[in-house]
Amino acid sequence: MPCRTIAVANQKGGTGKTATTLSLGIALARLGKRVLLVDTDPQGDLTKSLGWKDPDSLEATVASHLAAVIEGEGLEPREGILSHKEGVDLMPANIELAGMEMPVLMAMSREQLLNVWASPLKADYDFILFDCAPTLGIIPVNAFVASDSVLIPVSAEYLPASAMAGLLKTIGRVRRQINPSLSVEGILITLSDGRNNLAREVEGTIREQYGSAYRVFDAVIPRAVSAAESPAVGASIFAYDGRGKVALAFERLAEEVVGRG
Repeated sequence: MPCRTIAVANQKGGTGKTATTLSLGIALARLGKRVLLVDTDPQGDLTKSLGWKDPDSLEATVASHLAAVIEGEGLEPREGILSHKEGVDLMPANIELAGMEMPVLMAMSREQLLNVWASPLKADYDFILFDCAPTLGIIPVNAFVASDSVLIPVSAEYLPASAMAGLLKTIGRVRRQINPSLSVEGILITLSDGRNNLAREVEGTIREQYGSAYRVFDAVIPRAVSAAESPAVGASIFAYDGRGKVALAFERLAEEVVGRG
């Protein structure tokens, strides 16, 4: 099957974006898929969550590859990729990525830099997932240009209308101007508590407002203590609480994502 590239994005923080990237990636690996996770957030939360607690000590990161593309240097695309014991590969990020924003903005074909790096790797993977920073800046736009689709995690704790409108507008602009094949992979409801009236109201609102135009995944990711604890030990929810409700929800999400391909 051809490689599918998916950006996981929401410019609002606290929506479970990094947890979604990590858990979906490992769920896909458990289905036998070859998966590369790409951390494009200078905070390096995805990198830390997979067990590399000091990302600033890593010599080669996604920032190294962006710099190499800008300078025309011949850095091998796999340089710096880390292998995780649960079957996924990781291109890490650290604080150096924060210093790349201005060089990227000043570069020729500035929206294409991440795509230039990632394209040769598609032969090695079935899925490449980009964990985007909670902004709509030039680095997330690079991830959109490098992707086939954008998966949007939305917390069931707030009504997302304004944030969703801005993100969908940016996706539309990238599709019209740079990447005509870009689509919305789907909207994923996260951090849901079925006992909470607000959570049920938010889920209903999302399905009503967006369900006719976009896919809203049947899988809903519940709030659970285990999901908050697993990043501290550098393991996925499958290794930490494999029979819990969060792991089961991500298994269903992975099946929905694969089923679309």
